[in-house]
Amino acid sequence: MSDDAPILPLKPEGPPRTAGQRAVRPKSAATVMIIRRDGPKPRVLMGRRHGGHSFMPDRWVFPGGRIDRSDYRAPFATDLQRETAALFDAYLKPGKGRALALAAVRETWEEAGLLLARKAPVRPMAGPWRPFVEQGALPDLAALEVIARAVTPPSVGKRFDTWFLMADAERLTSLERQPDCGELEEIAWVDFAEALELQLPTVTRLMIKEAELRMADPSRPKPFLRYKDRSAGRPAYL
Repeated sequence: MSDDAPILPLKPEGPPRTAGQRAVRPKSAATVMIIRRDGPKPRVLMGRRHGGHSFMPDRWVFPGGRIDRSDYRAPFATDLQRETAALFDAYLKPGKGRALALAAVRETWEEAGLLLARKAPVRPMAGPWRPFVEQGALPDLAALEVIARAVTPPSVGKRFDTWFLMADAERLTSLERQPDCGELEEIAWVDFAEALELQLPTVTRLMIKEAELRMADPSRPKPFLRYKDRSAGRPAYL
């Protein structure tokens, strides 16, 4: 195992599970780190959550969220790369990996006002995918690469099984946030050192460090983070 594998915190963040209740089942989610390489240093897209949120208010995060039913039916311009699809299929039911990738793309629009998409023929659609259709673009799933997976521990009352993805900002239809769009209070492109100075959830901090290591060594194993006791303080790998 690599000596630079991230050490997991013993007391993860989030509302504690109610005493006497069974552990909450983790909800499937995906988030994407979008990287700009057009400056002296790589920069990552970060967004600040609204201060009124009951869960991690004012924290800086990557855009992402839970699967919506529509994500299983949404069209796309390009499909997952073969290696990415195979990794999803090794752990998930058929079709769920693509739905997770589509959820990350959809949430990037809903939270940050940015389209990770390509111009393509589209058919009329309602619901959360309507903005893509209106702009004549469909998700660019080939832009996505899995970098890690993390499951919130049983001791926390709000749990997620999150796949962390990475994409190049050149695959966005525009670097500019659409006006009056996006659920995040603000977004910013910051280099890795600047990102680590922000108010971050613990797992987000770990992922920023992981992304920096991966950019230096693309063959690096992909962590599968599951919080355990001190005797199992290092992660397994996908």
